[in-house]
Amino acid sequence: MATRLSVNVNKIATLRNARGGKNPNVVQISKDCEQYGAQGITVHPRPDERHITYQDVLDLSDTITTEFNIEGYPDKRFMELVLKVKPTQATLVPDPPDAITSNAGWDTIKNESYLKEIIQELKQNGIRTSVFVDTNFHNIEGAAKIESNRIELYTEPYANTYLSNKKNAVNPFTLAAEKAHKLGLAINAGHDLDLVNLKYFAQEVPFLDEVSIGHALISDALYFGLENTIQMYLQQLDI
Repeated sequence: MATRLSVNVNKIATLRNARGGKNPNVVQISKDCEQYGAQGITVHPRPDERHITYQDVLDLSDTITTEFNIEGYPDKRFMELVLKVKPTQATLVPDPPDAITSNAGWDTIKNESYLKEIIQELKQNGIRTSVFVDTNFHNIEGAAKIESNRIELYTEPYANTYLSNKKNAVNPFTLAAEKAHKLGLAINAGHDLDLVNLKYFAQEVPFLDEVSIGHALISDALYFGLENTIQMYLQQLDI
């Protein structure tokens, strides 16, 4: 079965917020993404609401018909929102409030008790859990120990070195996926995956359930159109 594509619509909200008002409309574009073939919608609300707002999340929860994935740092406000919405999946990301974008995975050993309590609460509410991690085996083992359903592999290191040596770039992710699978963890991936590097990643990383892609996909849509771009990404995953 091909890896599923979840479209991160944060950049749609960024464009809207630059001018104010409701254009482009995050809810309508999310519905369009689903119609064009996306198998999920991802949002990452941040405390300053500089792109996706908390109201956006509530509005989307009434309309998303595929998988709804909410990413973020699990502070009190985030947890209140997620428990109210009850999305398909909550992806826990170790972002400080002022982070421009996600730039590291969790140290699941250091944060074991904190994350385990959060994951238990999410799972008790019927929400699938995913923990954002790097390829370090200790952090993957830690994700299994805290009983997360999935990990999301942080793929910026792969993207940064893909053009210089794609085999070396992907190898840690191949090994990490194999390790996670043996531990009973399902595998997501995301960050800087695009039309150049996605197909090779999907070919070389086994057991890959889902990729979450936003910035590159929305940027490509400026040239190719949203419907065509989503189809192009799905073709990269159809291997």
